[in-house]
Amino acid sequence: MHVKRRWSAALVAASAAAVSITACSPAGDKVPSIGYSFDNVVDTYNARTVDGASSGARQAFTRVQVGFNYLGPEGGALSDNDIGTETVVPGDTLTVQYSIAPAATYSDGAPMACDDLVLAWAANSGRFATDRPMFDAASTAGYSDIDRIDCVPGGKEATVVFAPGRNYQNWRALFGATDLLPAHVAARAAGVPNVVDPILADDTDVVSRIADFWNTGWTLTPGSIDTSLLPSAGPYRVESYTEEGGLVLVANDAWWGIPPETEQVVVWPRGTDAAAKVADGSLDVIDQGTGAFDAVGETEGFATTSQPSRGVEQLTFATTGALAEASARRAVAACIPRSDLFDTLGHPGSQAASAGLGSGVVDARLVEPDTLQYPSVATVIGDRYQRSNLDQASKELAAAGESALTVRVGYRAPDARRAQEVSRMATDCAAAGITIQDASSTEFTPSALRDGEVDAVLGNTGSLPGPSGSASGVLARYSLRTGIGLNFGGYSNGRIDAIVDQLAVTDDPERILALATEGENILWNDMPSLPLYNEPRTTVISDGMQDVVANPTAAGAGWNMDRWVLLR
Repeated sequence: MHVKRRWSAALVAASAAAVSITACSPAGDKVPSIGYSFDNVVDTYNARTVDGASSGARQAFTRVQVGFNYLGPEGGALSDNDIGTETVVPGDTLTVQYSIAPAATYSDGAPMACDDLVLAWAANSGRFATDRPMFDAASTAGYSDIDRIDCVPGGKEATVVFAPGRNYQNWRALFGATDLLPAHVAARAAGVPNVVDPILADDTDVVSRIADFWNTGWTLTPGSIDTSLLPSAGPYRVESYTEEGGLVLVANDAWWGIPPETEQVVVWPRGTDAAAKVADGSLDVIDQGTGAFDAVGETEGFATTSQPSRGVEQLTFATTGALAEASARRAVAACIPRSDLFDTLGHPGSQAASAGLGSGVVDARLVEPDTLQYPSVATVIGDRYQRSNLDQASKELAAAGESALTVRVGYRAPDARRAQEVSRMATDCAAAGITIQDASSTEFTPSALRDGEVDAVLGNTGSLPGPSGSASGVLARYSLRTGIGLNFGGYSNGRIDAIVDQLAVTDDPERILALATEGENILWNDMPSLPLYNEPRTTVISDGMQDVVANPTAAGAGWNMDRWVLLR
């Protein structure tokens, strides 16, 4: 069955209440290990690199690499007081005091310190660069607005001072789960006592060594991982990772907060034979794009829920090669049947929402469909690009100086829903002289667009293959900004850059409306991407599972895995 749900704060509270109930269950009733699967690969411990953001690192490690906040089911950042506190210092310039809990310690015995915040800032700010950024960060959103961090190496206090005029509105989402990596490990790899001194001194030689490790040192290869590089400051830690045994997370004995309800969670990443794991009883929670894979949840003993996510299914176009001209990109957009794709694939097995997320095609990139500004901003598109318009596609193609066009669309396979999308695009666009080729592969990453191997990526917000998105919409906006790691298409427009920067620091509804409206007028003309619809997500749980709360955001269902209980 498919049950359409919207998770509210009340439901999250109910889940929290359920924790207290299950916590009282007889220990003998609990299954000691829970199997968890999702639709992405896990090939790195670092979710903040370009490739890491495209992986399932965030879904796997949210309760391993904890931070001052985590992404809740409603899409907003929720404070994690186990790690410490964050306090705004009064003044015109945004200044935040971070205090790390005295008991906060990594599983290898090293204390959690302000060094971790300094490393996160350095890596994600874009401030360290030669001919290119030293750190291969997916996005600099928010971190690039920080002017400095006051931190004594090894200390538990950090004062984060933003640049004048850059009071970043989404600051509560910074230094969150999977943002904070163990700085002491990076320092050891770089051969220095700590990362703070060279970063604050702008010692580019040392910072370059730190960046080299941050970029690739946390790569995970099943069967050959080094757990000494993977200390945890969360309820779980990595014990092992093999193809046959999965990614095994076990309770972290050094964790100072409430112990996890279940001793072990085994993560089965993309490529796992889910049906076989269900058959042998080793898979209990599945989080995947609706319609992407076999409907394992229809097996007896499992329940399925589906809902629209915060991520937007979309095409991201190259701005070089065959699609260098905006008119060529508009030609492709004109022949794609967006409304039909939503009707047939945007909410399979459930009714479309009446408004907000999942209510129809998404007609804006700079504001979310459930915001007050969206209905007005969405009118910018009018009735253009709703259905396949072959006349318009032919005119745009002629304006590009072309009579025919071949567009290679890449995505990570297998994915039944995206394969159907590409097939429908190919059918409709062929009559306009535009050949859409399915360029999917099991090894596909969005970087293929940057490398010229494909002409467009079919994926989620930020071109990501797995779950994506949040209530802030920050990822969506910044993936259109010049120089951002997730701007795979290489789109660059100075006015869009300015609009993205201004949206980041304003909370004035009228100002947001004016900026987003201006921006969408530009974007529908430049066409760096074509939004389709809010990607539907499906969560499948086995009978006896308790406290699994679907999270249709970048965090995925594993956001609260330390509260999961399986009773038999």
